[in-house]
Amino acid sequence: MSHRNARLTVHGRRILVERVLAGRPVAHVAAEMGISRPTAHKWVGRRRAEGDAGLRDRSSRPFTTPHRTPEELEARVCRLRTGRKLGPARIGPVLGLPPSTVHRILVRHGINRLAFLDRPTGQVIRRYERDRPGELVHVDIKKLGSIPDGGGHKVMDRRTGMDNKIATTAERKSCKPVIGYSYIHSAVDDHSRLAYSEVLTDERQHTAIAFWQRANAFFAAHGITVERVLTDNGACYKSKLFTQALASAGITHKKTRPYRPQTNGKVERFNRTLADEWAYQRPYTSNTERTAALADFLHTYNHHRSHTALGGQPPISRVNNPAGQYT
Repeated sequence: MSHRNARLTVHGRRILVERVLAGRPVAHVAAEMGISRPTAHKWVGRRRAEGDAGLRDRSSRPFTTPHRTPEELEARVCRLRTGRKLGPARIGPVLGLPPSTVHRILVRHGINRLAFLDRPTGQVIRRYERDRPGELVHVDIKKLGSIPDGGGHKVMDRRTGMDNKIATTAERKSCKPVIGYSYIHSAVDDHSRLAYSEVLTDERQHTAIAFWQRANAFFAAHGITVERVLTDNGACYKSKLFTQALASAGITHKKTRPYRPQTNGKVERFNRTLADEWAYQRPYTSNTERTAALADFLHTYNHHRSHTALGGQPPISRVNNPAGQYT
């Protein structure tokens, strides 16, 4: 059966062949029928070799099907990946396999990215997700260099960005402008990935406590009652005041194991998105301009940006009784 975009049916192919066999040039007949010369030659050749049967459609199924790699060989590929952290280009020559085959094996076993593995142990990281919003909220701080007025080197070249009064090369080398840092405090709900962030001046305990109180109010406005908060072992989070502030609101404070940032992976991944789609998304002319752009990013992230872990839906789609939901 011909596909719906086929130029010729079996009847049309028969007319094509009859015209060519009558002595007309193949190129002229092909132009009349709206096909290429190679296609016309193909049907004429099939008619001569097989008769009318050659004008019928053939199955596109291959004559042979490639054999799957033996399980023992796949196990060796996985051991080299998890044990020595080698990639397809290095595993292939060791086992005599094409790198493309190695890549397909790694994809089949879910270890084609090193991010899927725990680096120290080589074990596959099992993703988890809480059952309801508010059951667990991840909190973290990302430190960014502040942008000087007029913009940094992404707006002006490094030499122009320095004080124009400095004339000599030696003076330029000795100039070390101090621009300070910004601290982006973020809270991400484990189930919905709803996020709240603020740009603050430090990462001290009182600043972290005040941020959490505003973040908790943000989640409450979206119908989310926070039950647990997960943080790393930063000094502000290890303080008794921070834990007491959570406890006074009926919230349990959990901390990750030392040197295990993947435990707090959802907010760590959110920090990467912050950097790619907000902090370094475009050149800013001042720190104030970048800070002002955070609100628009958060609105887009929460209400419009598709999330792969949520089936392509934004975080707000998983929130109960969302406040200010946009369509």
